[in-house]
Amino acid sequence: MVNTSVFNKGDTITIQKRVTEDDTALKYGSGKLETLFSTPSLVAMMIEASSKLLDDKLPEGFITVGKVAFVDHEKPTYLGEVVSLTVTVEECSPTKVVLSMKAFDEIGLIGIGHHHRYIVNKKALLERAHKREAEIDLEVEGY
Repeated sequence: MVNTSVFNKGDTITIQKRVTEDDTALKYGSGKLETLFSTPSLVAMMIEASSKLLDDKLPEGFITVGKVAFVDHEKPTYLGEVVSLTVTVEECSPTKVVLSMKAFDEIGLIGIGHHHRYIVNKKALLERAHKREAEIDLEVEGY
C-alpha cells in the first residue's frame, strides 16, 4: 500500500488550453462539427489535470490510472477559445482518489464531472498487461 496522506481533500490544479483543430468534435468523428471543442477533448483535459495533480506526489514506481470518468459537457466552445479546467481532490483511500472537475471557457461554465483514479505499481501493472496479451496470443494461435 502507498501512503495516500500525500493527497488532501481540497488539493487542486488548473490547466488551460486554446482549442485547436485537433480538439474539435470533427477530429473525433462527431459529424460535421469542425469548429467546436469536443467532449473527448474535455475528458482528456480532465485526465491530464488529474495525473499532473497526483502522480508527481507518489513514490518512485507508482502511478495513478483512470477507472471512472463522468463528464457533463454542458455548453459549446469554439475553435480558438481558451478552456480552463480545474480538478479537485474530493476523497482518497489507500488505493483510490476521487476528483471533481469544472471547466470554463471565456464566457462561463462549459462542463462538470468526476474522475476516479487508482494508485498502482507501474511495473506490476505492465506485467499483468503483458501476461494478458500472452493469453490473447495463445487464444489466437489455438483458433
